[in-house]
Amino acid sequence: MSQSLKFYSFIFCLSLILSSIQTFAQKLSAYDLTIDMLDNPLNIDNAKPGFSWKINSNKKNTYQTHYDIRVSNTPSFKKIIWQQSDANQQSVFVRYNGEKLASKTKYFWQVRLKDNHGNTSVWSEIKYFQTGLKPEDWQAKWITVQGKDTSSISPFLRKEFALKKDVKSATAYITAKGLYEANLNGARISSDYFTPGWTSYKNHIQYQAYPITTLKKGQNVIAVSLGDGWYKGRIGFSNQSKFYGDTRALLLQIDVEYTDGTKEIVISDDSWKSTNGPILASNIYDGETYDARKELNGWDNLGYKESDNWKQVRILENGPEKLVGMSGPAVNKHEEFKALKIFKTPLGETIIDFGQNMVGWVKVTANGNSGTKITLSHAEVLDKNGNFYTTNLRSAKQQNNYILKGKGTEIFEPHFSFQGFRYVKLDGYPGELKLENFTAIAVYSSMSPTGNFTTSNSLLNQLQHNIQWGQKGNFVDVPTDCPQRDERLGWTGDAQAFANTAAYNMDVSSFFTKWLKDVSADQLPNGSVPYVIPNVLNQSDAGSAGWADAATIIPWSMYQSYGDKNILETQYQSMQKWVDYMASQAKDNLWNTGSHFGDWLFYRPNDDNDGRAAVTDKYMIAQTFYANSVQLLINTSKVLGKTEEVKKYTALLNNVKKAYVQEYMTPSGKLVSNTQTAYVLALQFDMLPENLRQQAAKRLVDNVKSYGNHLTTGLLGTPYLCHVLSRFGYQDVSYNLLLQESYPSWLYPVKMGATTIWERWDGIKQDGSFQTADMNSFNHYAYGAIGDWMYKNIAGICSIEENPGYKVFEIAPKPGGKLTSATGELETVYGKIKSSWTIANGVFKLNVTVPVNATAIVTLPGTDKKEKIGSGSYSFESKYNY
Repeated sequence: MSQSLKFYSFIFCLSLILSSIQTFAQKLSAYDLTIDMLDNPLNIDNAKPGFSWKINSNKKNTYQTHYDIRVSNTPSFKKIIWQQSDANQQSVFVRYNGEKLASKTKYFWQVRLKDNHGNTSVWSEIKYFQTGLKPEDWQAKWITVQGKDTSSISPFLRKEFALKKDVKSATAYITAKGLYEANLNGARISSDYFTPGWTSYKNHIQYQAYPITTLKKGQNVIAVSLGDGWYKGRIGFSNQSKFYGDTRALLLQIDVEYTDGTKEIVISDDSWKSTNGPILASNIYDGETYDARKELNGWDNLGYKESDNWKQVRILENGPEKLVGMSGPAVNKHEEFKALKIFKTPLGETIIDFGQNMVGWVKVTANGNSGTKITLSHAEVLDKNGNFYTTNLRSAKQQNNYILKGKGTEIFEPHFSFQGFRYVKLDGYPGELKLENFTAIAVYSSMSPTGNFTTSNSLLNQLQHNIQWGQKGNFVDVPTDCPQRDERLGWTGDAQAFANTAAYNMDVSSFFTKWLKDVSADQLPNGSVPYVIPNVLNQSDAGSAGWADAATIIPWSMYQSYGDKNILETQYQSMQKWVDYMASQAKDNLWNTGSHFGDWLFYRPNDDNDGRAAVTDKYMIAQTFYANSVQLLINTSKVLGKTEEVKKYTALLNNVKKAYVQEYMTPSGKLVSNTQTAYVLALQFDMLPENLRQQAAKRLVDNVKSYGNHLTTGLLGTPYLCHVLSRFGYQDVSYNLLLQESYPSWLYPVKMGATTIWERWDGIKQDGSFQTADMNSFNHYAYGAIGDWMYKNIAGICSIEENPGYKVFEIAPKPGGKLTSATGELETVYGKIKSSWTIANGVFKLNVTVPVNATAIVTLPGTDKKEKIGSGSYSFESKYNY
């Protein structure tokens, strides 16, 4: 080694050592800085965005005592447009309170902290956010194809343009009526799919903002393909299409800043041209047909010569809908699954098994002659004979077709469609079938994983796996009921039932923030909430109890999970309108009118000669959800300081509960409907006088035991069943239900080989036959709501209502069911919480991790003693025997 090389190696090693010493010496620092829970967002529409950060410290029991925050429009912070210095512990959602933010402007920010040990941090790393466009900032025009947009073929649109100077920075603002994929100089602008996303299009359409780094001085080309998507394609029931419009269109604007400080804007206008591409058809339900022989090689790059088939686009007039910045997470590719096996069914079909029921598509690699057509059909399960089963898809084809061009190795992935599947039927594949030529790609909204949960019971671990994959598969821009059949709609009942569990598994703050905007937008003038959001069922009246209550339940759940009052402020009017609607429908405070789904998919034996079907009076259910929504509105009014509303709705709540007792309870405390769901909802929502609650819980337990320790609840009763039993001292019964392996139970599908949550408790019966074919999804997340109970009771990680966002939380594991260990982790807005316990030789050992600036209250099993601890890692022991 030369002397000079040795010298530089020494300097490099020395710098690493000095850096490590500096890092070790840094006792306090901020990390994971976000704006409205987003990392360096580019289209903030919020006039007062919320700044959050997490804190690192090398000492236990650390909390923030002071913070300095500063915002500038330059990374050097020469000009400070807002700064704030406060002596408090707030480290989440510190609201901007400076001069009005300018549109389409990048701002930079930092924080500096002090703690209770006297340490002061250095300024944090520099983070940024960029504001979105005001209506007057849009210079681009909506463009579409010439004539009427009647073809199923996806149009290609392109524009070459020249930039006169060296580019410093650029941002592309893009949206579409339909779906779009955009390329610049031959490369995708982003890795996002199904943009601009599904919203209440008649009210607002999202646009995306992307930083552009490949623009250069001289010639450039922007190229965009469009798909039908939810906007124009088939959606909802009754084979309806063109629900929002019959014309796909593009709106695109690139704001360019040159190195000399001057600016230029490139826009979509009538100088663009369009032609047909190789995507012959693409539909959410039916899949995609792609003819590689029709590919236009190089059409998205420079040097491409446009033929006479390229026609001038036409301008589409602006509609009434608003353009809003994207507020939810983008849909992206995630896990990849290699084909596990390829086999023949008894009917002779060629099937690929990927081992996991999932949502996305299959990437296929093939070599063959020009014109060879490969068809991939998708299904979730095989029938009892081992044949490919698609009857439960109803009219959805879920089929991708690829026509080879015959020039070497070809790779196909769909563009504007996704499938729900584990198995793929393959037709027309040329040559030898090899596992490596087929890869399943999971596609869903990019929500950061926040929760992990494992136990000593492998079946429970598989149940948790199924819950998480049910969430992934159905959180594709909106919370859909199922991802495979001709439905895939944002059913409000499923969403509200699962919201708490969703927030344990993943960061769903921005996901639900985005969807709740559509709840508000599609809420009917009378205050009722449609069954599905966006409202593609086109309901003129709605308001089913337990479904429409998503308007109150989810905002409060998100507030509890993340501690951001802004979600309550934004949704308050919607919450109030829903409560007022119920009040307007009630007579003498009793809501016993309207159409309701009730306890959907409750237990019903096939030949019910003994009256064992668990039918719960729908109006009885409605009254409990009425009370719950009033209570949540009261809670929200308290948080927002609305004292008059607190008084008004507290009086209403008392009357609603009195009406319930008078109508649905006998003097001895028996309910009119003697079902698990009836008692669960009455106890969960405190409908009964306190002196009659314990006896009601005993009736619930007796009911459970009368069914052989099986649940009989449907969609509305199931989320609360174990919570109520645990609350009233029947933890053992909760465990009995959770660990029940025979139908109906959570573990029955697991034992039957499920890899996601089923729509029905017995989607596949013990003999291998199926439940009702026209409503039998094998990826339906609602019953996965038990995950909320598992995190709270088995791992013992519980939020405290008065301290939302886990500022103060409980660690109170409640072992049972012969479990010998469990571990739960949750990444909160303050950092990671961990609760891990084991039981061996009559000793319970608990390890707890508390993030900086948060406090835990620890309660060991078998005792009421509570211990308050600050940040750090701790160990506890106590005697414990089952």
